[in-house]
Amino acid sequence: MNTSLLIVVFIALMLSLAVLPWIHRAWTTRRRTQSAAGVQSEIEEDGISADVGGDDQLSSSEGTSDSEQAPRTVSMRDKLSKARSVISDRLKGIKGESVSPSTWEELEELLILADVGVETTLDVVNRLRETARLEKLETGNDLLEALKKQMKDDLSRDRELSHAAPEGLVPVWLFVGVNGVGKTTSIGKAARRLTDEGLTVLLAAGDTFRAAAAEQLEKWAQLCGADFVRGSEGADPSSVIFDSVEAANARDIDVVLGDTAGRLHNKVNLMEELAKVRRVADREPGQVCEVLLVIDATTGQNGLSQAKEFTEAASVTGIVLTKLDGSAKGGIVFAIEKELGLPVKLIGLGEGELDLVDFDSEQFVEAMFGDD
Repeated sequence: MNTSLLIVVFIALMLSLAVLPWIHRAWTTRRRTQSAAGVQSEIEEDGISADVGGDDQLSSSEGTSDSEQAPRTVSMRDKLSKARSVISDRLKGIKGESVSPSTWEELEELLILADVGVETTLDVVNRLRETARLEKLETGNDLLEALKKQMKDDLSRDRELSHAAPEGLVPVWLFVGVNGVGKTTSIGKAARRLTDEGLTVLLAAGDTFRAAAAEQLEKWAQLCGADFVRGSEGADPSSVIFDSVEAANARDIDVVLGDTAGRLHNKVNLMEELAKVRRVADREPGQVCEVLLVIDATTGQNGLSQAKEFTEAASVTGIVLTKLDGSAKGGIVFAIEKELGLPVKLIGLGEGELDLVDFDSEQFVEAMFGDD
């Protein structure tokens, strides 16, 4: 009798241990969903905007739980429909022709219309002319296939985001850019990506000039389970970033994401301040692994002049191109990479938490120039 009871108790205990991980995951998911819903509700009620014009606001329109979010593999083709629609009719016209002088004119107009830029367009077309001559391309369809291959080759480069630092140093990503480009939201979405990958993250509110930016960043930290450090209003942003790195080091955090105040690229004093932030962030126990310049894709060629000044001041390592889904000017990617030599590393394809994705050059070219 006692032996039977022990066996029953043992079996019950084993079954409990077997289902315990599942119960824990379900409980954790429920708590996270409830927390996310609460944070999203606060943001909606407060109407917090991180940058001028309200462009940098966390949207709750996509839902809150993991099950309601779009999958990480966002369809670039669907998201870039606006940019593709601008050139689709012209593409059909070129495909149906034999290669002639008018074909080259149409092709130049097409690329400039897509905001590839005049200088980059001329370079692209001149190299394509040489390919057409050598390979004796006679149809518009063959010409466009050669163009797609050339563009994919032009965008073939290392885009990996680095969060590897020597032992004892904390990896730091700094986000820089002008007002209204979606900088703070991009940081929050990047934090969500990293925490989903199992890394621990600390968000540093280096924009000390506007309380709304720090408040929004704190809500993103709550949303994705990241640590958060802010300074007093008007404090030296360099000191806030440095304090954040020291806190991350003490807490054994994997990576620090640092916000900076939006600034006009032609204001010398503000760019010098940014250069100081970059230098201080690189002091022990921190090491700057990425300086990501956030550019609004809808600004088109104006983004190039911004990028040149920011690159000089802060040694930019890559571009985050936001609002690409709402732009008819996707060709800015080619201009950025050709004229600045900077890789586009992340692109924003919507307002959802998971809509900041790695830039895939092959998918991008196919989405821009593929058939509807």
